[in-house]
Amino acid sequence: MDISKNNKILEVKNLKTFFYTDAGVVKAVDGISFDLKFGETLGIVGETGSGKSVTALSILRLIPQPPGKIVDGEILFDGKDLLKVSNRELQNYRGNRISMIFQDPMTSLNPVYTIGNQIMESITIHRKLKKKDIIKESLKLLEMVEIPEPMKRLNNYPHEFSGGMRQRVMIAMAIANSPSILIADEPTTALDVTIQAQILELMESVKIKTNSSIIIITHDLGVVAKYASRVMVMYAGKPVEFSTVNNIFYRPLHPYTMGLMESITRLDEEKKEELKPIKGSPPSLMDLPEGCIFRVRCKYAIDKCRKKYPPLIEAIKGHKVACHRAYEFLKGNLKNID
Repeated sequence: MDISKNNKILEVKNLKTFFYTDAGVVKAVDGISFDLKFGETLGIVGETGSGKSVTALSILRLIPQPPGKIVDGEILFDGKDLLKVSNRELQNYRGNRISMIFQDPMTSLNPVYTIGNQIMESITIHRKLKKKDIIKESLKLLEMVEIPEPMKRLNNYPHEFSGGMRQRVMIAMAIANSPSILIADEPTTALDVTIQAQILELMESVKIKTNSSIIIITHDLGVVAKYASRVMVMYAGKPVEFSTVNNIFYRPLHPYTMGLMESITRLDEEKKEELKPIKGSPPSLMDLPEGCIFRVRCKYAIDKCRKKYPPLIEAIKGHKVACHRAYEFLKGNLKNID
């Protein structure tokens, strides 16, 4: 795959990741397909349990086996299917070409090692540098993520940092080897609003400085609206809508996306309306209903929704949706839809 020609740095095709438990098979990710363009920020949104984090972990093959298993799909990066490379070869990609910022820095950082040791380890694994140069690089990274007194802080332990500062350390570790892709899994979950804004601005600044692409996984639609250029909406392990951030926010086609939009506060509307939560709860991933998975919560469901799961198709140029009702609404624009 020549990235410069098709402008896609990552392509995920029909990814399926299941968890095999005593109670049954959990289809955490069931047929996800998307691409990431060079230099863009892609948002992945959905309720808790929709498969967002499992999608991210699957890209780096960090799914615990057992009980998890990637049963199908392709993850194409730089001409390589990451699902087919050996574990040894995969180490050249993890933390080097593709890095991940986890949602809880307190559990992601090792409490018995200093911050400096942990940052230097990520550099040592992938780059052949002398120790003095590794220390110098580590200090530069702490400066880049705006941690004051980096020389002093290099010798501190994680418990000596605030939550926001620990997240900055995680970002420093993630960008240590100038990766092409940063995957941020709920990077601001445990932080207060002010610190959240600082971390997100920092990530955007780092993206520009390192010329990287970002996948940001979140349930916070405000974050997506400000930082993402395209958005994939997930429900019960499947993609239900995929388009530009403007289309998702102002011209949503899937009832689930519409429900998400109605359940958040909008500052761009003169008349403030009461928030409308989506009725019901997501289904068990071990016992999914026939037809469209969302139909049991959908006020627009039609008879076809009970019989057949709608495929994710490009209903309008640059706007994909998986919804029979949307197909009916756009019937004049669609081809080969029965």
